[in-house]
Amino acid sequence: AFIIDNGVKKGDIGYVVKMGLLMMLMSVFSLAFGALAARFSAVAAMGFAKNLRSALFRKVQDFSFANVDKLSTASLTTRLTTDVTNIQNAFMMFIRSAFRSPIMLICATIMAVRANSKLSVVFLFSIPILACAVFFIISKAHPRFEKMLRQYDDMNGKVQENLIGIRVVKAFAREDYEKKRFNENTDSVRLAQYMAEKLVVMNMPIMQLVMYATITAILWFGGHMAVEGSIATGELS
Repeated sequence: AFIIDNGVKKGDIGYVVKMGLLMMLMSVFSLAFGALAARFSAVAAMGFAKNLRSALFRKVQDFSFANVDKLSTASLTTRLTTDVTNIQNAFMMFIRSAFRSPIMLICATIMAVRANSKLSVVFLFSIPILACAVFFIISKAHPRFEKMLRQYDDMNGKVQENLIGIRVVKAFAREDYEKKRFNENTDSVRLAQYMAEKLVVMNMPIMQLVMYATITAILWFGGHMAVEGSIATGELS
């Protein structure tokens, strides 16, 4: 905004260069902090997953026979592998975004309101729409992911059965039958994951749609305000 309003409009090239260098310096800082955040979050998430997997393993060792009968070996294997990996990735994304995103949201909102409070009213419409869309996706996708994890348990159980009873399978020439059953299990997992991911992938298109609709609205209303002289071109940008 300063470059456009105080530099370009007034033809002050020195001011443009000075502010441009300042922006480049801030970009370098942003890149450095982003790289450090990625490294620290990855290390923290891996350590968290290691401790969690170790604690789960020790807990399983203390299970009573009733617990073992209730939770199958295949299910426990899924908890120690796939589930821990999912939690690890979620934790890594959370600690990267949980601190940065609220700060960016608050600071951006303050700066937008300071630039032009009348034009920032557009956000009062776009943010609730985006929040409702995300809530809808989460509420509908959660049961589908639970179903997918149950299919994972079945597939792991089938792999375990074949590994333990591989001599029996070979002795009775049941290889083709077991391959068919395993293919059915993997198809079930694929279908369950497809149904779950089909909803989740809608998140980005909806976010892009709301974002670009907001930009279009700001340009439309802000353009009229710029013509009237109630907002500067740099502030609109």
